[in-house]
Amino acid sequence: QVQLVEIGGGLVQAGGSLRLSCGVSGRTIYSNAMGWFRQAPGKEREFVAAIDWSGHTTSYLDSVKGRFTISRDNAKNMVYLQMNSLKPEDTANYYCAFHYSREITLNKTEYQYWGQGTQVTVSS
Repeated sequence: QVQLVEIGGGLVQAGGSLRLSCGVSGRTIYSNAMGWFRQAPGKEREFVAAIDWSGHTTSYLDSVKGRFTISRDNAKNMVYLQMNSLKPEDTANYYCAFHYSREITLNKTEYQYWGQGTQVTVSS
């Protein structure tokens, strides 16, 4: 059984930073792309960032480019999202997701496994 667990969310003031971590159990992520998504109350779940199996290719939501960085440690079966210069509009529940393919996809329907999410709240 594949499980994803996110940690690292919390309450932070605008301009602050948080680092989200996602641990995967039940299988290795060595040959798989991984992604981060977020969902604010009353809104659709949206793509935030993705990383290919090697870590060499990444993709970001335009509004987080230059502020967020996705990374991975295949030896530890972990994926990370470093979030800097946070804004109130970044407030959401953040989810880690696993994709069967090596290559990135921005489409949430193409991810097979999801974590339970971690709440990020940015105060103004």
